[in-house]
Amino acid sequence: MNTDGGSYRSRPPSPHRSRCPGCTRRRRCRRCAERAHLLHGRSFASLCLVGVVALRPWGSPFFTLVRENADVFFALPAAVHQGAISAYIATASHRWLRPDVLAALVAPWLGEDGQSAFYRQIAQADERFTDDIETRLGELRVPTHIVWAEQDTWIPADRAARLQQLIPHSTLSVVSDASHLIHLDAPACLANELRGWLSARTA
Repeated sequence: MNTDGGSYRSRPPSPHRSRCPGCTRRRRCRRCAERAHLLHGRSFASLCLVGVVALRPWGSPFFTLVRENADVFFALPAAVHQGAISAYIATASHRWLRPDVLAALVAPWLGEDGQSAFYRQIAQADERFTDDIETRLGELRVPTHIVWAEQDTWIPADRAARLQQLIPHSTLSVVSDASHLIHLDAPACLANELRGWLSARTA
C-alpha cells in the first residue's frame, strides 16, 4: 500500500513485458494514474479506479464554499474548525462512523499546521487538472475497472456511468450502502472487487 492510497500488485519480471503491474488508484491520489498514463506515457497492465476525481464538476458544496472563501476558513477559531471538519468528514460515510474512527480521520487536520493544510489543499484545487485528461480518456487502452459507492454525496455515482462511457471497454461495479468512504462503509465488498479484478488480470 503506498502513501497516497493506491495499492500495487507485484508481478515476476518478464523479459517480454515492460509494463508496470496492475494499478489500483484511490481517490486521494486524484488523477495520478490517468495523468501518468495519458500525459507522461507511463504504462500499466490494468487500472482499477475507485471513486476517482476525473470528471468535472467536482467538489462537494462545502468544498466549493471553502475554495471561494479560503481566507475566512483559514481564520476560523480552532474549536469552530474542528466542529466544521468533523461534520464535513462525517458526511462522507453512508453509515455511522465510530467516534474513534472519526477522530482519527479528523486528527491530521487539527492544530495550526493541520488547519492551514486542509484549507490550502482545497484553495489550490482547480478543475484544469482534470480538464487536460478528460478529453483523452477515450485513448485508454488498458483493461480498466471502475468501482463507485452508490450513495457517494461527494462525487455522485453518475460520474461513474459517465466515466465508463468515456473509457473504452471499461467495466463498472456500484457498491450499495456505501458513500465516499467506501473502504470504511463496505470494506469487504471493496476488497472483493479489488481481489477479483487483480486476480483476473494475473490468471
